[in-house]
Amino acid sequence: MNGTAARFLRLGVSLSGLVVLGWVLTGQAAKPARHGIPLPTDWSHSHVIFSRPDSAEQLASVSEDPRYWQQLHRREQSLVLSPEASDLTSVRPQTGSSAASSGLWSEDLGLNAAPGAGNYPAKFSFSTTTANCGSATTPDYVVYSTGLLGAGTQASVVAFDNLYSGCSGTVPSVYWAYNTGGVILTSPVLSLDGTQVAFVQTSGSPTGLAGLVLLKWKASATETVGSPGVPTVVSAALYPTCVAPCMTEVFLHDGNGVATDDRTSSPFYDYTNDIAWVGGANGWLHKLTGVFKGTPKEVHGGGFPVQVKTNNPNRLSDPVYDRVSKNVFVGDEGGFFHRVASATGATTTSLQLDFGTGLVQSPVLDQTRGLVYVFASSDGTANCAAGVACSAVYLLSTTFAANTSGTKVTVGNSVVNGTLPNPNPLYIGGFDSTYYNTVGGTGNLYVCGNTGAGPTLYRVPISAGAFGTVAPVAALTPAANKPSCSPVTDFSIPNASGANTEHVFFSVQNNARPTPCGPPPGKGCMMNFVDTPWQASTHYNAGQEIMVLRTANNTLYINVAIVAGTTAATAPVWPAGAGAKQVDGGVTWLNQGLTTATALAPWAPNRSFGFRARIFDGTNVEIANVTAITGATTPVWNTTVGGNTTDGAMIWINAGPWPNAALVSTAGTGGIIIDNSVGSGTLAGASQVYFFTLGNQLCSTSGGTGGCAMQASQSTLQ
Repeated sequence: MNGTAARFLRLGVSLSGLVVLGWVLTGQAAKPARHGIPLPTDWSHSHVIFSRPDSAEQLASVSEDPRYWQQLHRREQSLVLSPEASDLTSVRPQTGSSAASSGLWSEDLGLNAAPGAGNYPAKFSFSTTTANCGSATTPDYVVYSTGLLGAGTQASVVAFDNLYSGCSGTVPSVYWAYNTGGVILTSPVLSLDGTQVAFVQTSGSPTGLAGLVLLKWKASATETVGSPGVPTVVSAALYPTCVAPCMTEVFLHDGNGVATDDRTSSPFYDYTNDIAWVGGANGWLHKLTGVFKGTPKEVHGGGFPVQVKTNNPNRLSDPVYDRVSKNVFVGDEGGFFHRVASATGATTTSLQLDFGTGLVQSPVLDQTRGLVYVFASSDGTANCAAGVACSAVYLLSTTFAANTSGTKVTVGNSVVNGTLPNPNPLYIGGFDSTYYNTVGGTGNLYVCGNTGAGPTLYRVPISAGAFGTVAPVAALTPAANKPSCSPVTDFSIPNASGANTEHVFFSVQNNARPTPCGPPPGKGCMMNFVDTPWQASTHYNAGQEIMVLRTANNTLYINVAIVAGTTAATAPVWPAGAGAKQVDGGVTWLNQGLTTATALAPWAPNRSFGFRARIFDGTNVEIANVTAITGATTPVWNTTVGGNTTDGAMIWINAGPWPNAALVSTAGTGGIIIDNSVGSGTLAGASQVYFFTLGNQLCSTSGGTGGCAMQASQSTLQ
């Protein structure tokens, strides 16, 4: 990181700290100060999170981690078009295809490109207050590994810029593309100033030799996925002063100096100490120093590299470093969870937590609370329906003792005695805004579980570090189909149309229920679902939707505001049933009905519908106010939420938009990166999600069929 960027970050941190400290101590919902600091977003930002500090001391502790400030800016920012791009004139040739007008683009990464189910792209914004197009001096960009062996006609890693539909020219454009001489089956990470990228790759020759690659990129007007550049390869000693594009590779070795492989562990970068942590084959955890700001090398000595489990060692997943406890947390494919002292390598191992696929993805660390959430495909019991094992989420302290398992909550079925197919992996869940904003870590965790049966999205309530009663949100495929889910990501958009909205994002590999993807036969599908929480003494606009729990039957419903206003100080008792209304302070809510990803029946002529029956009119959910027969021709639907439409003898009430969107994604997706929360009147298309498909499909904006790098809008996935 250069000196200017470092000083800029410290200035943003210090000024933001004054605002947030007041927010913590007074309980006021003030937003953190916005400053134009760089903002990297990679896989680690989904795994290290910060619930609201409850004291000045706790704030002082977590605020030393740059990821804390990045989280605040990411969840509260509002971007505008950069001055450099305001004339919509590109300053360099573009190498992509036609521009995407709706914010959706899909770029071919190569035939059979698939970086891996639990992996993520990485997004870099050069300013938290400005969305930079390709015409800017420092455009925003997103990096994808392809999962294919680099060659003269195939990039192993590629970056796109000119990302947003409000940009001129080709949206997106290839910013740079490289053949790095290996296969990257891990997620890339970014330096704090965005000038460098790191990833683990396995070299083609000799096969199975893994190394941490450090790459200084350079913008190019000619490089493409099919015609990549080749960065100059230099030694680690020369890397700090090499001229971009250049790279070095630090090969990984075990404690005996023998080269090791890594196809399951992405690097975790410690911004403060310039250290990378990488897992590997046979249970070896590697520590590398001088990564972006010094001379990179693997530490050999002082306990590292460390084999975290010497008896029947297994491959490790992504490690996560906690700068508060100074521990590194990592799971293995045998189902054991480990904490490793970062200074000595001393290792503490849990009881076996996963008896299925193993812990294939790293935990989620709440650094504020000192808690780690571990996701297991099978808990090895026979405690779920029909005597089968359970999918489970474990909660442990960052100082857990050896041979312990913490507390547990189950999220659907898994397997028992081999009578069912092996379970799918259980990837991480996403925490809602209530969890982030409430002192004590109280809110909801959304998880795609039921790993031995039809995948189901669940809501797991958490209160001050204790699990509550799990409620299903929606079955995502027919029960007979058992595809895997992706990790789940939650994101709140405080600026959407002047009011808060929140979604969870996830995918299934096939047989998805939503109409764009649904059977027969069901396809792989990227989905979102409204999970905006109810809040006390808060203004809601007409048409705004929330997800609520009726505790009497532990059932979730979508409610839509049909009269705008401010809610009461305490939540009402939510009524059951589609069409039920509830007055809540100055707001009147209409119950849209049970949460479900299954498509509602369309309107049909001369058909009898029962009282409170639901249909989809193509835009909104309609609820029958009477039991009657529809007319002979399609009515002109009342577009006002809460408004009535007369249809023959039938009367329909408009219950608002369908609460989830879907997008065909062959074989599902990897992890999902969310970049910005952008208010109305700012640059079009700058509030997006980024992901890649795990199977081949037509990549619409670039042409060609292969694994696709994709961007879609947060609300509608279009």
